[in-house]
Amino acid sequence: MSAAVTLYGASYSVYVRAVRMALAAKRVAYDLQPVDIFSAAEDHEAYRKLHPFGRIPAFRHDDFVLYETAAINRYVDEAFSGPALQPAKVADRARMVQVMAMTDSYGYRPLVWDIYVERVSQARDGKPVDEKLIAAALPKARTYLSALDALKGDMTYLVSAKASLADFHVAPVFGYFLQAPEGRQMLSEFPRLARWWESISAMPEWSLAVAE
Repeated sequence: MSAAVTLYGASYSVYVRAVRMALAAKRVAYDLQPVDIFSAAEDHEAYRKLHPFGRIPAFRHDDFVLYETAAINRYVDEAFSGPALQPAKVADRARMVQVMAMTDSYGYRPLVWDIYVERVSQARDGKPVDEKLIAAALPKARTYLSALDALKGDMTYLVSAKASLADFHVAPVFGYFLQAPEGRQMLSEFPRLARWWESISAMPEWSLAVAE
């Protein structure tokens, strides 16, 4: 029997991986329905009935449909039994939302698209690498890492002593960024974030999120 939960998207997507980490942490069975928004061969008209903006992921639990990763993951945490993925303290929950929002606004584009895609993906596919784009992205990436490091402080995870939705939101971005030599070099400037990456990437939720 199919799971009552369906996640729509591509396994390579940063945001699909963030939801997969939350689902794994809550031990929720789900179907991953492939949707590749970059594929010209796919007809996305039906998918737009779930997500009118045509992005990924979208999420269905029985008859309830949701899109936007932060909203999906907060629903997953609150709708299913299992360990709490949001901090109990109001201030810590606010910090969690802040980290997720600043990652979307200031981290995702330079770390993933401007650095990883150019340095790793483009080169792997034999396409020209835009060195100017990478160079312009590096200061933005450093500002993001500096802000994240300052907010994290000496805690094991980003906003509390336990992994939260903030960690699941950020980890997939780092997973791509650190494939670029520029990413690895920059992370070495932030030992507290380097230790965080060692912790979050060792979690089984991470292995399950990046599985094909």
